[in-house]
Amino acid sequence: MIILGIDPGSRFTGFGVIDVSQAAPRYVDSGCIRINATDLAQKLAQVYAGVAEIIARHCPAEFAIEQVFMAKNADSALKLGQARGTAIVCAANHGLPVHEYAARLIKQTVTGHGGADKLQVQQMVTATLKLAGTPQADAADALAIALTHCYTQRGLVQQGGASNRRSVSRSSSWRMFRPS
Repeated sequence: MIILGIDPGSRFTGFGVIDVSQAAPRYVDSGCIRINATDLAQKLAQVYAGVAEIIARHCPAEFAIEQVFMAKNADSALKLGQARGTAIVCAANHGLPVHEYAARLIKQTVTGHGGADKLQVQQMVTATLKLAGTPQADAADALAIALTHCYTQRGLVQQGGASNRRSVSRSSSWRMFRPS
């Protein structure tokens, strides 16, 4: 099974693709969708087109993305939310189940510390997936999101509550999943 993780942004949207059909997750691809448009509508179109291209190239079975978090700058939070929503709509339009994870849970899952910084996430993703080099921060975050989904599906993540993970069904109705 292929999992696509997305770390949304209005300038760079990170993506990470892993194969979880074996006992250990295997790296497939990662990188960033670079957004160079200046108009908001065109930026969102580039996010959609980039995510659609990755979906077409790798045919993932699952889609995982970071949940909304509160930012200090309202304008940045709105732009992030729009890019995130665009990626979710793209996945839903391609028939993929969408799974959302809290940033703290992603960091906790990958590094063992919910307050880990980007460098720690990069290092642990590199070690976990046995990569030859360190991926860019946005790509590493996307790979961490995909790994979190993998481990959650396998029941290897200790979840602190229902707010850590949300899933969107193909009919786009929201469901809350509670830990077992």
